[in-house]
Amino acid sequence: MRICYYGDDFTGSTDVLEALTIGGLRMILFMDIPSLSTWKEKFSHYDGFGVAGVSRTMSPDEMEMTLHPALTALKAFQAPIVHYKICSTFDSSRVVGSIGAVIDIGRRVFPEQRYTPLLAGSPALGRYTVFGNHFAAKGNDIVRLDRHPNLTQHPVTPMKEADLRVHLAEQTSCSMGLMSVKDLEQSEPDLRNRLDEKLDQAHDVLLFDVLTDEHLTKIGGLLSEENKREPMFVIGSSGVEYALVSYWQQRGSLPAAPERKKAEPADRLLVLSGSCSPATCAQIEWAMAHGYVGIRVPAPLFFEEESAAAAAQNLLISEAEHWLRAGKNVILYTALGPHDESIQETQERMRTRGHNVAVSGERIGGRLGEMTRALVQSTGVRRVVLAGGDTTGFAVKRMNMYALEMIAPVVPGGPLCRAFSQDEWIDGLEVVMKGGQVGPPDFFDRVLHGIS
Repeated sequence: MRICYYGDDFTGSTDVLEALTIGGLRMILFMDIPSLSTWKEKFSHYDGFGVAGVSRTMSPDEMEMTLHPALTALKAFQAPIVHYKICSTFDSSRVVGSIGAVIDIGRRVFPEQRYTPLLAGSPALGRYTVFGNHFAAKGNDIVRLDRHPNLTQHPVTPMKEADLRVHLAEQTSCSMGLMSVKDLEQSEPDLRNRLDEKLDQAHDVLLFDVLTDEHLTKIGGLLSEENKREPMFVIGSSGVEYALVSYWQQRGSLPAAPERKKAEPADRLLVLSGSCSPATCAQIEWAMAHGYVGIRVPAPLFFEEESAAAAAQNLLISEAEHWLRAGKNVILYTALGPHDESIQETQERMRTRGHNVAVSGERIGGRLGEMTRALVQSTGVRRVVLAGGDTTGFAVKRMNMYALEMIAPVVPGGPLCRAFSQDEWIDGLEVVMKGGQVGPPDFFDRVLHGIS
């Protein structure tokens, strides 16, 4: 086994699955950690595995209860790299999805390693870290994280600080060093010496800048050398996998140009969106302008008494069934962008019922998952998109999948996958799990036609 990982959400977990698969590894993504005996008996021909979690929606106490046993279980597989996957936009706060809490937990589970590497940049996704400050693409522009209109308006974890060290100082007391872009321009022997100099300063965490693919290759080399000492726990985006794959290809332990997989077109597409990002809004609007049927899922559905909610849900399912049977592509969506009135309505309903706004993803995602499963069973649709990093994991939990394997890439961060399930209706279902910021306006049509 080369690597195992735990994803803080389901969309990001398929992002890592994609990076490793297109790099030439055979990977599988589980919904729960398999037992060691099950892995050896049924899945040991894979090069590694991931586990899709929902920890980015959790409080630090919930993360402690979930992640300490999860990371301990992953450590037992003795993979050279154990990766905790975070969003490349560093979604986190002191009270929800705390990356600082993960650092603290990881240091207790892996006390023997010299430092905890932290890597957020991923040029393939338009994410860059320069002198500790993080940037993200917006169209053709690159914008600092705390100036990015999408990320500063996130309904649960809005980003107010681009310096990741400053941002994390509110979440953990661990000391942090930086391997800057200037450090990463050095040759390999000098770079290793620079790493040792940084560690002589007794940093608990070392944040890596990333501006270019060459930087990633060098970081992959540093991580690979470090894990020769003992299994290495790493926190970061899918940039971790891009770094490792690039280095392994450079060293010849992976093929430099693996076979590119392609997807066949589908007859229909069903989209379930719990996302409120401007990017997803643009995709929904593009699709409806090109013949897709859009059906709004009203906010009250998620807070009604069970009988009333079931009745409202059945009406939505009936409408979607009608259009899918007529051969149409259908989108069920909860919001159009960050200023949609349903967001404030949802948050107000959560507060008046004494719920934390952060758990809205569970309510919304659960309902969307129930509708997805019902529509797959009643219409036979075989390709589905689930959009929204905070909701998709909870949707999948209602769909009885136990694993995913990548079929083919579509756009970076949003691969087409095949579901494994004991449920005959879900087994073999083709699924894309899309984070809010992923994909161009015509993304849904690319998924429908299998265009990479």
